[in-house]
Amino acid sequence: MSATSSDSDNIRFVVLISIVATIGGFLFGFDSGVINGTVDGLKRAFGSDSVGTGFNVASMLLGCAVGAFFAGTFADKLGRRSILILSSIFFALSAWGSGIAASSEEFIFYRILGGLAVGAASVLAPAYISEVAPAKYRGMLSSIQQIAIITGLFCAFLSNYLIADNAGGSTQEFLWGFEAWRGMFWVELLPALIFFFALLFIPESPRFLVASKKSKEALTVLKRLMGAEAAHLKLEEIKASLAEDHHRPRLNDILDQKCGVRPIVWVGIGLATFQQLVGINVVFYYGAVLWQSAGFSENDALLINVLSGALSIGACVIATLLIDRIGRKPLLLLGSIGMSITLAVMAVIFTKAVVQEGGDLQMEDLAGPIALVAANLYVIFFNMSWGPVMWVMLGEMFPNQIRGSSLAVSGLAQWGSNFIITMTFPILLGGIGLGGAYGLYAIGAFISIFFIANCACETKGIELEAMKG
Repeated sequence: MSATSSDSDNIRFVVLISIVATIGGFLFGFDSGVINGTVDGLKRAFGSDSVGTGFNVASMLLGCAVGAFFAGTFADKLGRRSILILSSIFFALSAWGSGIAASSEEFIFYRILGGLAVGAASVLAPAYISEVAPAKYRGMLSSIQQIAIITGLFCAFLSNYLIADNAGGSTQEFLWGFEAWRGMFWVELLPALIFFFALLFIPESPRFLVASKKSKEALTVLKRLMGAEAAHLKLEEIKASLAEDHHRPRLNDILDQKCGVRPIVWVGIGLATFQQLVGINVVFYYGAVLWQSAGFSENDALLINVLSGALSIGACVIATLLIDRIGRKPLLLLGSIGMSITLAVMAVIFTKAVVQEGGDLQMEDLAGPIALVAANLYVIFFNMSWGPVMWVMLGEMFPNQIRGSSLAVSGLAQWGSNFIITMTFPILLGGIGLGGAYGLYAIGAFISIFFIANCACETKGIELEAMKG
């Protein structure tokens, strides 16, 4: 077999196992987006007020924070693949349980269970891809994770729309005497089971195997990833990148006497936090409520979500094509600038809108269409920048010795911020209104420009073994 043919086989194998890992991203997106069309059903089924509804929606994020933290630490002990397999089981249990929940407490339990799975998949899928992909393709392959996330969101929005349209509303009877919103959760069972069985056929990360002193197994995997000659060299590079005393990675490896944790970890925490301070998940989780408040019907609001999902996929494809050409940092800067402008436009429009009795907004003739265009441009800017690039950078920017622990802390910050933003949106909606809420998110996007310009380092084309921190 020629060298070219061998390289082609290696790349195909890398792409195949990367696609399997990104099914976790699809489930991450689906599980995050499915709640969007069920808010009215949750209110009616459990009789919750705005704070209670906010917690029902945001409860999953508590599980995400815990799941991301412990997945990062346990992945250093049990392996990336093992934790992903466990997360696939949790996805299935959550999908079924959320649909059969008879009380708010039961619903929250299953959503937190799903959150554990989402948190684990969110940090480990891009980390796994980074650890098996060649440096020159790593950004592209890792960013496919975000395409999978948005595709999951899109499929959730589309299935929500189709189910609600078929039933005549999310609170109407759909199948077997159950309301439509319950069936929206059950759709997730199929991809969760596919993820479980597909994971059984992919190898463990070679970086984890080396750190676990399983060099023979690591070499076998590396040969399949890059060929026999390159595998031996890469094995030695990985060994050299680990701690001098060759201890297994542990959480206190990230500690620093001056800064508390290493500076590179603070950058990771900042990236994770700013991705949420721009308010993107308000659109994902409360999109239907937002557009109904702006005067659209429930059916139209769900259809707008489908449109936003389709635009998001297109934006992620653009990011995938550009990330290994122009780099991570330029994309982040472009996204921050674009989001600052579009969020500010929405804030102004929603502030000037008249609040009618019942909470609906009455906007001038062109205000509604302008807000809709601005919102979708905002989604496009996010998904061609911060959406995929933040996860790519978290998966690759940390040195091998501290990758799992750094992902644990950064993932905790990401999902903790997500919880705060999601939980406070219904309260902000009733207090300072849509205009005030979007004004706060615009400020977050504006500040992120300076964070990226001054703190973020470019990682394009750098081997994982050469990452500093």
